[in-house]
Amino acid sequence: MTGTAPVPFTADDYKARMDRAARQAADAGLAGLLVAPGPDLVWLTGYAPPAVTERLTLLVLAAGREPLLVVPTLEAPDAEKATGAPALALRDWTDGKDPYALTAALLDDRGRFGVSDNAWALHLLGLQQALPDTSYVSLTEALPMLRAVKDAAELERLAAAGAAADAAFEEIRNVRFSGRRESEVAADLAALLRRFGHSQVDFTIVASGPNGADPHHEAGDRRIERGDMVVLDFGGLRDGYGSDTSRTVHVGEPTEEERRVHDLVREAQEAGFRAVRPGAACQDVDRAARAVIADAGYGDHFIHRTGHGIGVTTHEPPYMIEGEERPLVPGMCFSVEPGVYLPGRFGVRIEDIVTVTEDGGRRLNDTERGMVMVD
Repeated sequence: MTGTAPVPFTADDYKARMDRAARQAADAGLAGLLVAPGPDLVWLTGYAPPAVTERLTLLVLAAGREPLLVVPTLEAPDAEKATGAPALALRDWTDGKDPYALTAALLDDRGRFGVSDNAWALHLLGLQQALPDTSYVSLTEALPMLRAVKDAAELERLAAAGAAADAAFEEIRNVRFSGRRESEVAADLAALLRRFGHSQVDFTIVASGPNGADPHHEAGDRRIERGDMVVLDFGGLRDGYGSDTSRTVHVGEPTEEERRVHDLVREAQEAGFRAVRPGAACQDVDRAARAVIADAGYGDHFIHRTGHGIGVTTHEPPYMIEGEERPLVPGMCFSVEPGVYLPGRFGVRIEDIVTVTEDGGRRLNDTERGMVMVD
């Protein structure tokens, strides 16, 4: 069961994204944007090169100018097939030619440019050498909210990815945990995500017993035992958009303290969700969840931000953290995932993806948040 295929994005969709990105760059005082292969290029154009190599591929965006994609000649046929290709012009270069000289001729020789975060230093240094009076800033620093507000089609894909992750949890809670290695349960989770339509699995954290106190524990050879709390955190990409959810289950009957801590995290997660509304600051979500845990005396054991954005990557702006004063806007999507981590003993994390609506928030995950017992 993989669900129905999403409505495809069109050339007009990609044109609108490129136009918006160019306008936002100009508003930020930039001469333009330089976008290398990676999530930003896919989001803006629908093009993912067949392989990311030392050959320069770069999208050049500037307000009032036609978008240009600098691409190696041998990859130009693939670029021409991209859905967004009709909305841009290609400038191809052959081996033996200088791609930086070609690109330099397209740029303001004294401009300041936003550069996608995953651009290779090799390429940026080549441009700096060709244009020594230019300067550069990372795209996340210059335009952190570029991809943050999702349109209806993007929200549909994120909802479908969330539903697929939920389906995986409903299946995994019925498998045997006791006596099996964390890595075996993690492999089950990965297979379930793929069965429910994920093309890419980014992580399957299975953190049992004391390993649960490490928020980014990598599933290993530890055998899960009866009496263990087990943090499950898993996600990836379905139809190009991310899923990410966490639930904490218990093998057998939990102790009173384990129930109390689990209930506390569930209450904190609910408080964070209820803080989601248009106009609230991102930090308000963090404050609401963190206050519940701090008031119960576990504040020192909540050791990470409350949430992160999600879209064509599973971690992206905005971030739900103290000091982030940007307002929430309808269409933003992010996690709400407080946790309590008791070193050497156990951890608890509960996570949903939430989208901002016109009057509050909507969860994109809806599996049981109460204590779930497994065998």
